[in-house]
Amino acid sequence: MSAVLVAGLLAGYGIAMPVGGVATHLVALTARTSLRTGACAALGVATADGLYALVAAIGGTRLTHLLAPLMTPLRWASALVLLALAARGAITAIRQYRERTGATGTGTGRTGTPVGPTRAYAALLGITLLNPATVVYFAALVLGSPATTSLTGPEQALFALAAFAASASWQLLLAGGGALLGRALTGSRGRLLTGLASSVLIAGLAGHLLASAG
Repeated sequence: MSAVLVAGLLAGYGIAMPVGGVATHLVALTARTSLRTGACAALGVATADGLYALVAAIGGTRLTHLLAPLMTPLRWASALVLLALAARGAITAIRQYRERTGATGTGTGRTGTPVGPTRAYAALLGITLLNPATVVYFAALVLGSPATTSLTGPEQALFALAAFAASASWQLLLAGGGALLGRALTGSRGRLLTGLASSVLIAGLAGHLLASAG
C-alpha cells in the first residue's frame, strides 16, 4: 500500500507542478478576489486531478484505446471553451475597470458581481476536466509503474486520494501566492492587468490544444 501511496503522490505533483494556463489563472483569480475564493478554486483543480487519477487507475489500458480516436475532437472542443472563457475574462476585466474609474474618476464605481467560492470551484473544476491530456497522463503513469499494476479497489481509491492530496497542496500554495500578490495589486489598474494576463494565458493554452489537434 505504501508503494501505491507514493505513486499517487508523485502522480499528483507531476500533473500539478508544471505552471500552465490553469495555474496562472488560479493565481490571477486569487489576486483579484480573496484567499478563500482562491482556495476553493484550487480544490476544484485538485478534484479534477483526483477524479482523473481514479478513472485512470480503474480503466488502465482500456482508457488509452478508448480516448485515442477522440483526442482530436476533444482538443477542439476544449480549445473553443477555453477561448470563450478567455474572451469573457478579458471583457469582464475591462468592464469592471471602466466601472471603477469611469463614472466619477475616483475609482469608487461598481465592481460587478464578484466571483464567489462556489463559482470559482466549479469554474476551475470544469477547466481542468476539459483537458483530455490529464487522463492520458494518469493512464500512462498507471500503466508504466510497477506499483500500480493490478490494483485492488482500496488501492485504486488510495492512489486517487494521494493524487488529489498532492495536487491540492500545490494548488493551495499557488493560491496563497496569489493572495500575497493581490495585496500589491489592489488598485483598478492592477486588477485589470491580472485579468487580461489570465485571459491571454488561457487563450495560449487553447492555441496549444489547437496546434496539437492539427
